[in-house]
Amino acid sequence: MNLSIERARSRKPITLLTIIGVLLLPVIIGGILVAALQNPTERLDTMTAAIVNEDEPVTIDDQYTPLGRQLAAGLVEGSDDMDSNLTWVISNDEDAAAGLADGSYQAVVTIPSEFSTAATSAGQTISDGDGNPEQATIEVTTPDDGLVADDLITSQISSVAADTMGTTLSEATTENILVGFTTIGDQIGEAATGADELATGARSAADGAAELPDGATQLADGVTELGTGAAGLATGATEISDGAGQLTGGASQLADGATSLAGGLDTIAGKTREAGAGATQLGQGLLSGADAVEANGIVPGEVVSGAQDLAAGAGALAEQCRLVSSSPEFCDELDNLAAGAGQSAGGIEQVAAQAPGTVAAQLREAGNAANTFGGGLDQLAAGVDQSAAGARDLSTGAAGLRDGAAGITGGATQLADGATQLSTGATQLSDGATALADGADELATGLDDLATGNAELADGLHQATDQLPSFSDQESTSLASVIADPVSSNGQSNTIFGPTAIPLLTAVVLWFGGLASFLVMRAHTTRTLTSRRSSAGLTLRAFWPAAAIGAGQGVLVSLIVQIVASYDVATWWAFAGTAVLAGVAFAAVNQALVALFGGIGRWISALVGVVAVATGLISTVPGWLSAIGAALPTAPAFTGLISANGSAAAGLVVWGVLSLVVTTIAIALRRTTSAKAVLA
Repeated sequence: MNLSIERARSRKPITLLTIIGVLLLPVIIGGILVAALQNPTERLDTMTAAIVNEDEPVTIDDQYTPLGRQLAAGLVEGSDDMDSNLTWVISNDEDAAAGLADGSYQAVVTIPSEFSTAATSAGQTISDGDGNPEQATIEVTTPDDGLVADDLITSQISSVAADTMGTTLSEATTENILVGFTTIGDQIGEAATGADELATGARSAADGAAELPDGATQLADGVTELGTGAAGLATGATEISDGAGQLTGGASQLADGATSLAGGLDTIAGKTREAGAGATQLGQGLLSGADAVEANGIVPGEVVSGAQDLAAGAGALAEQCRLVSSSPEFCDELDNLAAGAGQSAGGIEQVAAQAPGTVAAQLREAGNAANTFGGGLDQLAAGVDQSAAGARDLSTGAAGLRDGAAGITGGATQLADGATQLSTGATQLSDGATALADGADELATGLDDLATGNAELADGLHQATDQLPSFSDQESTSLASVIADPVSSNGQSNTIFGPTAIPLLTAVVLWFGGLASFLVMRAHTTRTLTSRRSSAGLTLRAFWPAAAIGAGQGVLVSLIVQIVASYDVATWWAFAGTAVLAGVAFAAVNQALVALFGGIGRWISALVGVVAVATGLISTVPGWLSAIGAALPTAPAFTGLISANGSAAAGLVVWGVLSLVVTTIAIALRRTTSAKAVLA
């Protein structure tokens, strides 16, 4: 079916099939691009990537830490935020290189050998107080002939995994730091309490030290009196020593005299026994003489001689007593005994001259008296023995007294020496006590300063404790997670180009749809020179088919977009209205370019489409290029398709109207010619 629309660069009319082709061209292009680029994360499993884990795990506090293995597991496991994940293969260097070369792998993630060491170096540096913290890195490699977005996708996924692990490590390190703050605060609090107690103790010690000088002064006075008393004691001990020395001498003389007395008494006792024996013998002799006188009438000569011997022995005994005895009474008795013995001897001689009967009686009386005298001498000898024993005891006691006196002398001497030393020491102690009193004053001052300083220290520690943060385990965990990842973005998108990709693609395909219309159709009729219609009429006659096609393209593209993007009703109607307006305006602009510049206009139109794509993909294009993009007719269309607004619609209307004016002017210019051109 042929239409009354002139075909460009041909006399053949445009068919309905051509119109349908032009109408569907931007729809097909837009559908392909949107289908390919919209939500690529839903099809990540179609990409295959290799993981080469060369990490050497570390051991921290006896805990095995294979961070490289954990990162690889995180990559394989994927994220809940993603609809799908890459197909990951655990590989090695050789297999990964071969896979990149033959296209089996679209990317290779290499975890270096020092990954765990570097990742934990910061925490170890904080824990140990020294070290060289390093940043852990991973390497993402894509093939040189890889597709445009493959590198972006694999790098982003690997970066997210590494950032997640870094955040986890940072949370652990930060949590330990926060717990450390709490621990330090508690310890400083304990130190502050100790400083309070120390300040209180120092204050008490200062008060006690303030009383110490008085006590030290009293001690010095008492010690001085002690020294004086010790000096007096030394003097008295010296006198005791002297007296004990004299006592020792007297006791020695007494012991010697007692010993001599005991010897003399022993001699007297012996002589007394001999005299007693003689008296007894005399008595027996007298009794025998009496018997002899009675028998014979005469006195035996032995009786007379025995009496004489007794008298002589008694005299000698009395003389010996004077030499050894200290008792004059005893010696006087011996003298009397000797005198009596002498008288007895004389009487016996006288009796011997008398009548025998009388003699016998007297002899018997004398014999009995002699026996009695002998018995008395025996008793006297026993008494002398007792006196000798007493003298010996006296000698022993005197010797003990002598030894005791000697001991007293030595002890008194030692006492005198000790008392002298005590006096000297007391003097030194008194000096020390005086110095102690002076030092105690200084000690009291120092302790007071110490108490003041400790009080200030305690106040400072309490202030430090109050200023240091303290967190519970739950608070530390929560705060550490925020510090490790302080900023979170809610603007994440699963599309590779963000939410403006669809508006950009729509604007571009509609622009190229307008270009396609005037690749097929003429911007004005070939009968422009001869036509009776006005230039404006000719402009509108060529414009309306392209405008209708542009509007249809806008509707169809909007329907395709709705299938992919699922806009709500109001948003879609605003989007579709802007798309229709853009299709119509782009038809007018492309008509003006072709009408004004001919084939060059089509080239300019293609360049406009390229600039629109370049400036709509990224904001980092050069400023001059961005300025050109903002001045193009695609700019208000792009803005209106993102969010429908009056200014964007007005901009499209202005571009459309101006383009129609330009086309009209171009047609008017072409309706004037020269005679030469007519003849030609």
